[in-house]
Amino acid sequence: MSKAQVQLQEPELQAATFGRTRSDHKSEVAEDYVELIADLIEAKGEARVVDLAERLGVTNPTVANTVSRLQKDKLVQSAPYRAIFLTEEGWALARHCRERHRIVLAFLRAIGVSEDVAATDAEGIEHHVSAETLAALARVAEAWPLKDGPAQG
Repeated sequence: MSKAQVQLQEPELQAATFGRTRSDHKSEVAEDYVELIADLIEAKGEARVVDLAERLGVTNPTVANTVSRLQKDKLVQSAPYRAIFLTEEGWALARHCRERHRIVLAFLRAIGVSEDVAATDAEGIEHHVSAETLAALARVAEAWPLKDGPAQG
């Protein structure tokens, strides 16, 4: 591609785009933890450091450090050697993340992406999708019958 074919955005717009992506990355870990803590509490009655570490593929000290940050952000409550619990704010974030995940997953399945690939891709996409795009994905996903795959035309 020659230099004449490259179309650059205005610097301010491009900086804002990259800035949003960096911001999304910062909240991604907290969202993953809160969503998993909610899942563990609902499935097992409690969330423990060892369970989070196993399911996230990280070490216990990594989980402990992240949980400490989540406590400072008032998303979780925990004490040493005790289970981890979500605050009301943590539960609200978990519900928001679950809904966003559900919509992205439904969209990917509606357009014919296999279940395993859709589950993996949804986990990444859900953290970076704007409210406008999420609403559009929901409209498309709801227009197609998910149990039979994409609508046949």
